[in-house]
Amino acid sequence: MPETAPRTPTHIWVEGKIRELSSQGIGVYVVQKGERNDGTVLLKMTDTKGQAKLHVQQRNLEGMLAWVNVFQGDDVIDEKRADEYIARSKSRDPDQWIIEIEHPQMDNPFKL
Repeated sequence: MPETAPRTPTHIWVEGKIRELSSQGIGVYVVQKGERNDGTVLLKMTDTKGQAKLHVQQRNLEGMLAWVNVFQGDDVIDEKRADEYIARSKSRDPDQWIIEIEHPQMDNPFKL
């Protein structure tokens, strides 16, 4: 695996992004705090119509973290389906951060 640059601890960049989004009036909630330094993030983005998108951090072929749509064929899903996935994910990976964002466009503001 290729060497990668030192990674900013997860809790630092998550907390910074939460402050930024809150200052813009965007609702953001930490559902589960994961491992402070190396935890990956599962991001649920919702609109006001009961729809959601789920993105998760995964390493790509170069070893860099990238955002991946959890439901590859379905970009927008029913919020209930997203919540069911999150419940399973919580039990599988206690080190993972789970963050919910309410925004009409459901864009991923965490993309670097």
